[in-house]
Amino acid sequence: MVEANSAGRVDAAYDAVVVGAGIGGLYMVYKLREMGLSVLGIEVGDNVGGVWYWNRYPGARCDLMTVDYCYTFSPEVDAEWSWSEQFAAQPEILEYINFVADRHELRKDYLFGTRVERAAYDEARQVWQFHTDTGKVFEASYAVMATGPLSVPKVPEFVANGSFKGELYYSGRWPKEPVSYEGKRVGVVGVGSTGIQIVPVVAQEAKELTVFQRTPSFTMPMRNHAYTPEYQAQIKRHLPAMRASARNSPLGGVRPSSTRPYFSVPPEQRISLMEDAWKNGGHTFLGTFSDLLQNEEANEEVAEFVRGKIGEVVNDPETAEMLKPRGYPIFARRACLDTHYYEAFNLPHVRLVDCFREPIHTLTDNGIKVGDREIELDMLILATGYDGLTGALMAFDVVGRGGETVNQRWSGGAHSHLGLMMKDFPNLFMICGPNGPSALANIFTINEQNVNWIADAISHMRSHGLTAMEPTGEAEQGWMDLVAGLAEGTLVSKAKTWYTGTNIAGKSRGLTMYTGGFKAYREACEEAASQDYPGIAFERAGVPETTA
Repeated sequence: MVEANSAGRVDAAYDAVVVGAGIGGLYMVYKLREMGLSVLGIEVGDNVGGVWYWNRYPGARCDLMTVDYCYTFSPEVDAEWSWSEQFAAQPEILEYINFVADRHELRKDYLFGTRVERAAYDEARQVWQFHTDTGKVFEASYAVMATGPLSVPKVPEFVANGSFKGELYYSGRWPKEPVSYEGKRVGVVGVGSTGIQIVPVVAQEAKELTVFQRTPSFTMPMRNHAYTPEYQAQIKRHLPAMRASARNSPLGGVRPSSTRPYFSVPPEQRISLMEDAWKNGGHTFLGTFSDLLQNEEANEEVAEFVRGKIGEVVNDPETAEMLKPRGYPIFARRACLDTHYYEAFNLPHVRLVDCFREPIHTLTDNGIKVGDREIELDMLILATGYDGLTGALMAFDVVGRGGETVNQRWSGGAHSHLGLMMKDFPNLFMICGPNGPSALANIFTINEQNVNWIADAISHMRSHGLTAMEPTGEAEQGWMDLVAGLAEGTLVSKAKTWYTGTNIAGKSRGLTMYTGGFKAYREACEEAASQDYPGIAFERAGVPETTA
């Protein structure tokens, strides 16, 4: 670490600064430190955990299996940690992340409770300068944005249009102190994966529960399982093979998948397969057929099967019909897993409001105004999602060559090369960026792959006497053309979701995530590195090099 600038403009200088202490940020700090680089991590929260630090809402649970939802870089952690169940709850996930941070002493390289307000590139000196809300300023040769795809909660417009004197909570900024629902009239706005987890838990205690739904989600039963010691031992014995399989899978994990097209089996066998998958729960249903995001007719038949299951569970026909998703393909929105979500609507004190029929107008002192009526509440929980994929990196000023910001560059939609770097932003790296597989694959697998690629790129520069790297405009456009071409072949783009930016007013629309699968993405990144980074422009102490 370099001493503080005598003029007081810079408090300290490092080889690298990593923004974020979530899954990707922690591993990036570990990796750079193991390379012998000086590194500073900056995190707005007061501890590690990323999205799992903030998401303490009732029922918070991962919908990826724990056998996938963990790091692979640490033999020590593998040997010393065991998960208690197939789909872990938030407290255990946060405990795991803290365990990793403790085991590798990662907190000592972090500055917590600090927000980066501006990160700007000094072209003449080839350094990034980070201005924080505490007034401290740091410099680094390499800037790594580990800000995550889901870290900026969406604030609904109706919140600003009125006041509410009761308790108001955001699912993505849940308080650390316990929250009681007993004897209270509670409202939950939003029925994505978060709302679907909240509703059954709050329904157990609340005097009244009103669920405000605009677009219903498809959700399948999770049917979680506790792990026995014998099974935990089996997992540890077979981890290497399972992880090799995960790295070579489209989703970066070992959840069920199939090469069987829907119409390749007779109708009665399709029904039998879906019945078994529904009974087994978890991701079994998702992996039953191979072409559900390409074949619209197959997709609609599977969607109708799930709608039928909703009708079987929910007693009131009108409520069941409101809960049945229509107008978009199944699995084009985030595939949810639930525990007794539909069953909650059979309870006498739980009611559903269709916000297409009765739009939310505003908050009132005593509740919410919907349609032409007011619903009185003691507590309101906003499970209204995030400004996904791009929101975190556009929440502060990131300034590249010529003073252009990421906000300006992405005004028409996010674009980058490999989802990792952008033209005119030298030595700025993104972990789990919006143009990679991002939310469409196992977040741990993507984060580790991205971190390893970034570390190798930095090692390449340092070993060759190179001081800066960035993609060319042609390489960036070529990658985005590939992303766009792949998006045309999937039904994912046909739903209005945070995947496509349609949940945020004024945000550019379109599916910018790489939909070719994790394995193909990993191979594309590996090929770029093995060929000495084609499409990347390097510099040597400010002097441009020939593009590799």
